[in-house]
Amino acid sequence: MEETKIPVTEQNQFPQTPKHIFILSGQSNMAGRGGVHHHHWDGVVPLDSQPHASIIRLSANLHWEPAREPLHHDIDVRKACGVGPGMSFANAVKDHIGGGGECLGLVPCAVGGTAIKEWERGQHLYDNMLKRSKESVEKTKGEIKALLWYQGESDTPSYHTAEAYKENMERLIHNVREDLGLPSLPIIQVAIASGDERYMEKVREAQLGIDLPNVICVDAKGLALKEDNLHLTTEAQVKLGHMLADAFLTHFNAPPSQSSPFSAPKNRGNL
Repeated sequence: MEETKIPVTEQNQFPQTPKHIFILSGQSNMAGRGGVHHHHWDGVVPLDSQPHASIIRLSANLHWEPAREPLHHDIDVRKACGVGPGMSFANAVKDHIGGGGECLGLVPCAVGGTAIKEWERGQHLYDNMLKRSKESVEKTKGEIKALLWYQGESDTPSYHTAEAYKENMERLIHNVREDLGLPSLPIIQVAIASGDERYMEKVREAQLGIDLPNVICVDAKGLALKEDNLHLTTEAQVKLGHMLADAFLTHFNAPPSQSSPFSAPKNRGNL
């Protein structure tokens, strides 16, 4: 795999606004820890996660700018961020959505170490995700195409939190759709690949068992983990991005002749 190193501080001006918008949320494996060692990112960006002129991101200051790894560097600020699934996802879908070659916007919202209860309506994380999501379509002709969600590791240490996970996640889906005014917003969640072994399978069971319209689950189990046995490697993050892209393109990418992805049929399968 070809790789290159790109300074985190490199900045470019980008005049475009997005037509297709994706919300990236959850905890550290969505924010990305690929290539992070001893609290520092190695700066290695795989070919599939390279920047592209048609892919932009909403910064912490709510400005559109060129998207590049690490996507969450100004969002998940308590820990070092590295490669996540967002850029490989965006590169995989950019030529297949709409007419192809249209501007695609990523809205990073994930924060590491957060439990599902911290994403309840009224909590800071939820309110910030909602604010950023609404801002992403403000003064643009863009449309939110899906929410990509990878979270749950922080809910594995306790039977109580693992037992309540399904109900809490279904409530989150309902609240996000209601508060954004998108009742059929596609949700692509990731079934966790790591966490406390005591109740990890219980959380996975909840994630894989959610049976709601336009909710798809991609299973990360089996993807390579770093030495901490918690975070996905850079290569695994690239693969996950492709898995998320396949899920979106298979289930939610309406042909250009159709007016909206939110009319997608009910999808309950797990990938």
